[in-house]
Amino acid sequence: MARIAAEVGASETAFLFENGAGGDVDAGDVAGAGDAVDAQDTDAGVDERVRYFTPSTEVDLCGHATVAAYAALDAEDAIDPGDRTLRTNAGDLSIRVDDDGTVWMRQKPPTVERVTLDADRLGDALGIDPAALRDVGADLPVAVASTGLPWLVVPVNFLERLGEAAPDAAAVADLSATHDVAGVYAFTFDTVDADATLHARAFAPAVGVPEDPVTGTASGAVVAYLREVDAFDGDFPDELRVEQGHFCDRPGRVRVRLDGDAVRVGGQSVVSTDGEMRLPAVDDDEIVEA
Repeated sequence: MARIAAEVGASETAFLFENGAGGDVDAGDVAGAGDAVDAQDTDAGVDERVRYFTPSTEVDLCGHATVAAYAALDAEDAIDPGDRTLRTNAGDLSIRVDDDGTVWMRQKPPTVERVTLDADRLGDALGIDPAALRDVGADLPVAVASTGLPWLVVPVNFLERLGEAAPDAAAVADLSATHDVAGVYAFTFDTVDADATLHARAFAPAVGVPEDPVTGTASGAVVAYLREVDAFDGDFPDELRVEQGHFCDRPGRVRVRLDGDAVRVGGQSVVSTDGEMRLPAVDDDEIVEA
């Protein structure tokens, strides 16, 4: 799976297994997000098992790859609309596929921890003028937020400043290691589309993703963060929309709903590529490197 993910080259590749099986594949086809894989082992109550790989490593959870996988299954009529249970390395998650193809993923209960981080160091790492961070830092602190995968959440004053970001990959990876996060998720309330709530950029070089076009796990985490810091003065929206990916020519949008500890991220997907990957035939006593 790791070698296939490296070959595919997407920010994350999701490998789906039927009936909750999640280890070695005994039969069937292996592919990227959206293709089911046959396996012998089953687990009662779990509909699918998924494992996520960046081009360089396995990660426990990926929101947009999950939405993409189930949207692709729905487009192929491989599953019916309704509720499903997905097993990930981060635990079991509830998935709902609406009749219109919208996929909703319930994430883990959120955690938010504010951290003290020098604006100059952070600005140098992200390639952003530190003044753009200090400008909002008094009201919106830097924090580590997670709904299954932790991110360093960094507010930026304006979209222009966020768009100018030119991250130092080594410095961002060092920050990620220091705070035990997947990467840095920088956001601003200044948006491209008028009906979007936030614009965000995600940098995760420590796990092989220089910039992620859309990040479902971080979208859920940032909404939990916004509630924690009372960003809306007690009038929290029923649904927030996070836009992302415009600066790497892969624009997307994540819908996020927060009800108590229930964080749901969702959206629709477009199938852009449909293909088949074939591996060499394997004899029982032969080891084949893919």
